[in-house]
Amino acid sequence: MDFLQLFGKRLVVFGLANKKSVACAIGKTLAEAGAEVIHVVRSEERRATATKIFPASHVFLCDVEHEENILRLRDQVAALVAADGRPVSGLVHSLAFANYADGMQPFHRIKRQDFLQAMNISCFSLIAIANAFAALFDKSASVVTISISTTKMAAENYGYMAPVKAALDATLVFLAKSFSAFSEVRFNAVAPGLLKTSASAGIPSYVDSYLFAEKVIPRRRAVTTEEAANAVAFLLSPRSSGITGQVLVLDAGMSFNYFDREIIAAVNR
Repeated sequence: MDFLQLFGKRLVVFGLANKKSVACAIGKTLAEAGAEVIHVVRSEERRATATKIFPASHVFLCDVEHEENILRLRDQVAALVAADGRPVSGLVHSLAFANYADGMQPFHRIKRQDFLQAMNISCFSLIAIANAFAALFDKSASVVTISISTTKMAAENYGYMAPVKAALDATLVFLAKSFSAFSEVRFNAVAPGLLKTSASAGIPSYVDSYLFAEKVIPRRRAVTTEEAANAVAFLLSPRSSGITGQVLVLDAGMSFNYFDREIIAAVNR
């Protein structure tokens, strides 16, 4: 039974870097559901990786930092749509970047260019991509981005990416409202807790935070990329047709368990 009703649907997934990427897990889940998945990656190296993992998929290049690349990608996907008449039924925006080359700095010392670059790649790119693909979407298409489980916590080793993700979360409702003038395209986010990915490994002291999360989560193990992918697949599917402008938190209960007695006992020793 095709419960998710994704079989044969054309879906575009941005952000695959390697086999540990959230975008990779999403691609596998969607392929298992019988969807046609188009992967969009940033470099030739990543295209080689994506092609090896998904040999049956189209893999296109697009560095979203530059508008002309997004427009070129749009034309490439438009050619596929024109060839068989099947529109884009869903799009996944799994893109984020922060420059930690100078190490972790106090928040008030963030460089303007670093903050604006992170905002461009991690947030504004969703707006630019949605605008470019507007004419290619099915009338009731679904767009899903990847956020974080909370933007209200001042996690020092996550730096300025939390405010950037907060902007991304706010962007959803404005896109949903804007698109409602001519379509029923939905915009939502999946917001996982700490994940074990190559990208997260580049965040200073991330491993310590990840191990702490596993202590706080009631089940004592972190959220997986496969669990995030399953949530994304649901939001892409017609089964979630009544959900738009929402952030679906996926933290396995971490947010309600900070006063776990084992943690309190360890702190008060």
